[in-house]
Amino acid sequence: MPEVIDNRQENLLPQSQVFAMHNRKKLWLAIVIALVTLSIPFILYFVRGGKIGNASLVASIPGVVTPTPFPFQELTIPYLRNREYKSSLGDLSLVSENGSYLSYLASYDSDGYQVNGLLLVPTIEQPPGGFPAIVFIHGYIQPTQYQTLENYTSYIDYLASNGFVVFKIDLRGHAQSEGEAGGGYYSADYIIDTLNARAALQSSDFVDPERSRRVDPGKIGLWGHSMAGNVVLRSMAARPDIPASVIWAGAVYTYEDQRKYGINDNSYRPPSNKPQRIRRRQELFDKYGSPSAQSVFWQQVAPTNYLSDLEGAIQINHAIDDDVVNIGYSRDLIELLDKTSVPHELHEYPFGGHNISGVSFNEAMQETVSFFQKYLP
Repeated sequence: MPEVIDNRQENLLPQSQVFAMHNRKKLWLAIVIALVTLSIPFILYFVRGGKIGNASLVASIPGVVTPTPFPFQELTIPYLRNREYKSSLGDLSLVSENGSYLSYLASYDSDGYQVNGLLLVPTIEQPPGGFPAIVFIHGYIQPTQYQTLENYTSYIDYLASNGFVVFKIDLRGHAQSEGEAGGGYYSADYIIDTLNARAALQSSDFVDPERSRRVDPGKIGLWGHSMAGNVVLRSMAARPDIPASVIWAGAVYTYEDQRKYGINDNSYRPPSNKPQRIRRRQELFDKYGSPSAQSVFWQQVAPTNYLSDLEGAIQINHAIDDDVVNIGYSRDLIELLDKTSVPHELHEYPFGGHNISGVSFNEAMQETVSFFQKYLP
């Protein structure tokens, strides 16, 4: 027999009291729902051992990795992993040669933009499988002041003289490269340029056709300075099979670390003469707020949430007296790497400033060469 509900007692009450009872029930129901909703992040936090910001949490939230587009999806590691990188080297123009290497002006296509760079090819006997190579990514320099043949010459000379093919790319919007310089931290442009440069080296039969010089496609590492530390780590997260990367004085890995340490240059600002870029940056923060470990979106942007996926090794070099990028960025990243199986090392120098110059330069370069020789054998 169906249950019979006796509403007579309620019907005897004044109408105002009946409404009050219903409102109290609705209020309590709303409170219970709110408490349950608010408790979910904390439950996940403790279930994950206090690691609410790690990759496993991101992967466990339904709908995080989805083919359905959402605003600024192109910044996320899942997006960068799921897309393709295809390119090839354009014609080479010989700039100079010495006893150790030949220098060429080179270019490649990066998502429809011609990105230029300086390609150094050693003159020593080629290894059986081809030369190990390094995609060299410059740090923040005002795009109008960046010069292909002048910036970072001593760095790439040192690497090429030690037997590495070096491709120092002029990120889009710098020197004669097409496109706009959108910045490193809150754009995916430079990661795309970096991985397309890698693809160009991998797909090219010869990096010096006249001398039949080729690159071993499995031995291409990354080198990045300052802002490019972020570019390098995000590139590794997007392509975990990159075998080795070296970072000098890098910045912004968890994104929360930027609030902790700051940066004493304009690398994190959109170009002041590009109002569309400024509006776009503001739209990003309006949509998702500031970087936070509790934000599903920002957790997909931070490369530190994907460290356990990396198959390659990482070396970090940083001068203690760096007054542009606090060495705390590097030390914090090393603490996170300590919790993974990723081979890693940190070399600190008492002097040298942001560029690790002076007496520290040769020491840091030798550490860099030794590292690449070990992991790009």
